[in-house]
Amino acid sequence: QVQLVESGGGLVQAGGSLRLSCVVSGRTFSSYAMAWFRQALGKEREFVAAISWSYSTRYADSVKGRFTISRGNAKNTVYLQMNSLKPEDTAVYYCAAVLTPALVVVTHSGQYDYWGQGTQVTVSS
Repeated sequence: QVQLVESGGGLVQAGGSLRLSCVVSGRTFSSYAMAWFRQALGKEREFVAAISWSYSTRYADSVKGRFTISRGNAKNTVYLQMNSLKPEDTAVYYCAAVLTPALVVVTHSGQYDYWGQGTQVTVSS
């Protein structure tokens, strides 16, 4: 059983920063691609950022240059550093993981097998 646990959400003023963390546990760690998605109230879940096992990354255009996805040295942790936050970044942020070949970056939510419970990020204007 694979489990993902997010942390780091909260309330921040526009222009501020937050760092989200996601820890994967529950089985021998293999080649996981990981990503962050978000879902604002009344909207569909959308892709934010993804990272492959080999550290390749992809970003949504709306966060490019402001958000950075990274993995810890043990690779079972993924981070999302969010800078220059805007009110439109307000959403529940979800961490996701899927077993893939090392070079693959996965950006489609339907391809992910494991999800965290989500963490709320609220950006006030």
